[in-house]
Amino acid sequence: MNKSIRYGAVVSLLLIVALLVNFTIVQGMREDEYAQNEHNSRTLMELKQVNRGNILAGGTVLAESYRNENTGYYQRTYPNMPFSFAPIVGYVSDQFGTSQVEASYNGLLTGDTGSSSRFLRTGKEDAQKGDDVDLTLDPNLQAFAYDQLAKPGYDGAVVALRPSSGEVLAMASTPSYDPNTIANPDSAGDAWAEVNDNPGKPLLNHATQEQLPPGSIFKIITTAAGLRNGYTPDSPLTGEAQIILPGTEGIPLTNYAGQACAGGGQVPLRTAFALSCNTAFVQMGLDMGADALRDAADRFGIGQRYDLGLPNANGSLGDLPGPAELAQSAIGQRDVTMTALQAAVMAATIANKGKRMQPYVVRQVRDADGKTVQETKPVELNEAVTEEEAATITDLMYGSERWSYGYDGNGYASKTGTAEHAEGAAPHVWYVAFDPQKDVAVAVVVKNGGHLGEAATGGQVSGPIGRAVLRAAPAPVEGAQR
Repeated sequence: MNKSIRYGAVVSLLLIVALLVNFTIVQGMREDEYAQNEHNSRTLMELKQVNRGNILAGGTVLAESYRNENTGYYQRTYPNMPFSFAPIVGYVSDQFGTSQVEASYNGLLTGDTGSSSRFLRTGKEDAQKGDDVDLTLDPNLQAFAYDQLAKPGYDGAVVALRPSSGEVLAMASTPSYDPNTIANPDSAGDAWAEVNDNPGKPLLNHATQEQLPPGSIFKIITTAAGLRNGYTPDSPLTGEAQIILPGTEGIPLTNYAGQACAGGGQVPLRTAFALSCNTAFVQMGLDMGADALRDAADRFGIGQRYDLGLPNANGSLGDLPGPAELAQSAIGQRDVTMTALQAAVMAATIANKGKRMQPYVVRQVRDADGKTVQETKPVELNEAVTEEEAATITDLMYGSERWSYGYDGNGYASKTGTAEHAEGAAPHVWYVAFDPQKDVAVAVVVKNGGHLGEAATGGQVSGPIGRAVLRAAPAPVEGAQR
């Protein structure tokens, strides 16, 4: 009997110790993780009680809070260009939580950084204003980029950034929504139902969260792999109208509209790049092999997420089990996917002499007294290509721009893409480019062909948007951080 009592006592003691250890871990080491969880009902209630800091861009207030004198609660509002900035700034709702920057910087915006335990609070914290979050986005360029997509009724995304630093200047996403309607308790229910019923998924940041087949803009990466494996701009490749996919029963892969490139026969890589000859890039991809293409894709960040302060997808090269899959992937089809952000980083990496920079959208965080408590510094992630390889690809991109638009003195280096994604569906169309004089790179994707439907190409639909954004983009300020 005594033995049974002792056994029971030991087991009870061990269970108590385990409970105390778990309690210590949860409350002491993981308090902030659970406290900031978007599903924490206490956090949702506190959203109404805290004077959140502002979110700004270029001195323009994008999000702020005011106290409702009748209820005593704080109300979040988005006073300037709410549709343009909603996919980046996000929303705050005591019913539906937070999203985007409002979510990822929630602790700083509320002044609850996890530096002191909730058990040690005095009860006066709610009267204190949270930190302000200052974005890198240029308000004028952001509004301009958004209008380029929204006015024609396009679904898609535009990203513009500084190649030398990774600083994001514009990140437009359509369709969008008005975050004020979700933040306001009187309209939140109807607004939430409306945005969730919209097949265009306006709550999604299409620039960072949507992975799409890139089509021919991926030939920049295929070219980088080719240069690393002995190809030059003068290397001969096939310009024939079609090529049979190896390992298949005669399935052809064709050039755009089934046309031969430059009359067919042999064409140099520089011509194949300018004319975007599918058959030539299939031949090059098969010759250099799957490992070379995987290596190049990895060096450009395909398959990787960025520490951006925003949710973002990683894209993918997809599986390459055989030569047929390799052939299709070499032209940015089959299972290859990219986000608009990744496409902009790809172009920016070439512009930055092969060095891939970490993209960022938050410049700094300041406390209520204006003191900087957090500041983003440029970070070089890796060398995707050598300076010589970057110069070669830049020259090829100049040739592509001249072929598509003629020489008008703009000095842009570019590549277009027209990506098939479903049988019978209009293609997604792309344009990536950079202006070395302004230190700006841009990526544009318009889904489902825009206003041209199945007849759309990247040069016709996305190119004019990208060129307009490059023209409108500001030059870097003298002495600005790089």
